[in-house]
Amino acid sequence: MQKESNPIKDFLFDYIKSEKRIQELTLQAKFTEIIDDVLENCYDKVISMGEKEESLGILATGLLHYILTNALVSSQRKIDYNGIQIDIIIPDLKTLEIDPKKTLIICIPKTIDKTIIKQKLEQLQKIQPIKDNIWLITTKKLDFQTKIYVIEKKNESFSKIIYDIGQFVNVQGQNKFKILRI
Repeated sequence: MQKESNPIKDFLFDYIKSEKRIQELTLQAKFTEIIDDVLENCYDKVISMGEKEESLGILATGLLHYILTNALVSSQRKIDYNGIQIDIIIPDLKTLEIDPKKTLIICIPKTIDKTIIKQKLEQLQKIQPIKDNIWLITTKKLDFQTKIYVIEKKNESFSKIIYDIGQFVNVQGQNKFKILRI
């Protein structure tokens, strides 16, 4: 399988690799600070690289993938399950099939169109019957009956997602070693 290349993802990971501060924060497991730093220093550039919602969706996906990997939280991303696209699933599809209450799906629509987002959430509810275990990341606050994180430059909403993921993983007993120190 060929590794997909994307200029936004490449920019994000180049930034992460080149910034000594990010490396130090990663070693200290200060993931909220990493999110804040990346948004502060990459947000404007990422928006200039394409359509806002799509660009920020790619940034959010890449950043969460980096953090979840470094926090040693089991997750899968960009999964197709019964024809339904899943952006990020914690911990994995197998757990979803066995015990949906122990599974979190993070939906990152690359649009702000409420009709499209509603359809996506309805699709996800077919495979994840527990609505509280489907979270949404958008570029602005929307009125859906789900947990929503807004990815903006000066907004702590998106930064809080990693703490909430940590809470979810710890409560569900998936983090046996308490590696995620949030």
